[in-house]
Amino acid sequence: MSTFTTTDGTEIYYKDWGAKTAPVVTFSHGWPLSSDAWEAQMFHLASNGFRVIAHDRRGHGRSSQPWDNNHMDQYADDLAQLLAHLDVKDAVLVGHSTGGGEVARYIGRHGTARVRKAVLMGAVPPIMVKTDKNPGGLPLEVFDGFRAAYLADRSQFFLNVASGPFFGFNRPGAKVSQGLIQSWWMQGMMSGHKNAYDSIKAFSETDFTEDLKKFDVPTLILHGDDDQIVPIADSALLSARLVPNATLKIYPGGTHSLGDTSKDELNADLLAWVRL
Repeated sequence: MSTFTTTDGTEIYYKDWGAKTAPVVTFSHGWPLSSDAWEAQMFHLASNGFRVIAHDRRGHGRSSQPWDNNHMDQYADDLAQLLAHLDVKDAVLVGHSTGGGEVARYIGRHGTARVRKAVLMGAVPPIMVKTDKNPGGLPLEVFDGFRAAYLADRSQFFLNVASGPFFGFNRPGAKVSQGLIQSWWMQGMMSGHKNAYDSIKAFSETDFTEDLKKFDVPTLILHGDDDQIVPIADSALLSARLVPNATLKIYPGGTHSLGDTSKDELNADLLAWVRL
């Protein structure tokens, strides 16, 4: 397995596919998953001449499970260390959900010296939780409910999320894939218990407003208008106003998991964007 060790001693697993001299696209995954969540997009882009890199976030997948530092600043710093470790330049950074927050915080903390473009898909910025400055957000009680259900029976909680709102399988007429449900559950169960618990706070309460204002590279924002996990009105529509010269594409009826439920369209959109 390909791994590197961060400055705080955490071992991070990563995939690095395609020709090493090809243009680079990196992928940051959502909660509580791993780099496996991006395999369809990675295969598609690598098959079309790109080098694709994706890591398992600390405490997720095949990376080690540190007790501390499960927060967005550290996630962004881990990504920065990965790019430095591989000496990546002129990359397109792609982030889904929590991974979109990771990309935003990376640019906010580390700038765009190694970045050519960015993609935020179903991403959590600017901020998910309801606050005085973000009245359209989800009440904190929603995330407290996540934590309570997680601690009570995280295996069943993961099954409930995967079989319902994540892929939109709770919608009338939805074509349910047991394979996707099982894959999501398996990836979730590979996460560290405390790491995934801490990450609920990280993805819901981190404010990325100032990070988004620092974007100075072309940015594509993709979101499904039936995203039940990260509602579009308080995420992509706001982020598109904060990121200078952002390009927004809305997927009608699109779910939170566009990489699976709108795979062919997303793959085509990503390939077109990274080729520009």
